[in-house]
Amino acid sequence: MASVASIRISKTVTAATAKQRMLKQLVCSDAPEQALRYHGFRSIAGVDEVGRGALFGPVVAAAVILPERLSGLARAGLTDSKQLTREQREILNKRIRRMAIAVCVAEIDAATIDRVNIYQATRMAMLAAVQGLQVAPDHLLIDAMRLDHPCRQTKLIYGDALSLSIAAASVVAKVHRDALMRDLDLVHPGYGLASHKGYGTPEHRRALAEHGPCALHRRTFAPVRAVDRNTALEEKVASELLFDDFELEEGAEWA
Repeated sequence: MASVASIRISKTVTAATAKQRMLKQLVCSDAPEQALRYHGFRSIAGVDEVGRGALFGPVVAAAVILPERLSGLARAGLTDSKQLTREQREILNKRIRRMAIAVCVAEIDAATIDRVNIYQATRMAMLAAVQGLQVAPDHLLIDAMRLDHPCRQTKLIYGDALSLSIAAASVVAKVHRDALMRDLDLVHPGYGLASHKGYGTPEHRRALAEHGPCALHRRTFAPVRAVDRNTALEEKVASELLFDDFELEEGAEWA
């Protein structure tokens, strides 16, 4: 009979891996694209983002318009970038860029993320990627979002694991951002950016606690905010009363 401890561990592992197991069961194909072509759409752009949950650096979005025949990408194993190895992503990225009708990548920096929030920054990055395409799309396939764009749109939940066009955008954005993180690791050493790509791993959190955040950390994100000495000082000052109680009483005279 299994012990209580082993049951707890099993439940923890199941909770942590349930989503990945589910995603692996989904079939990434051109079915969404073919359905749209049946209704007369021809220039279909897949749109996706990476880096939304990171503590450091920009959120990156890509928009990709692929040709009608996508069976080669399906056979090559194209799917959600998170389910692929670095080597697989980089091979697929080159293949996607060679065959794509149009590709555009856009970044929204950490300062803007802090100013407008990550959800709006993600939408801004996606919109910029679509607007930067050299060929105007007539339909957008987007992973779980809608954009302020006049083009017809389909919001597809788990789209990067279901649509080859969205998966292509996922791979292009991921390869671009990972390369950027490796470059920034040389500019901002000590955080381990080349390995964790700016996400909140234990290694990254330890480095934040030791060194504090740098200029490209997202200061509104809780793990960064918790170790940001400047933020702590600002909050302390903001919490202090500016006036003595008697000055706030009705009828008090101002100097």
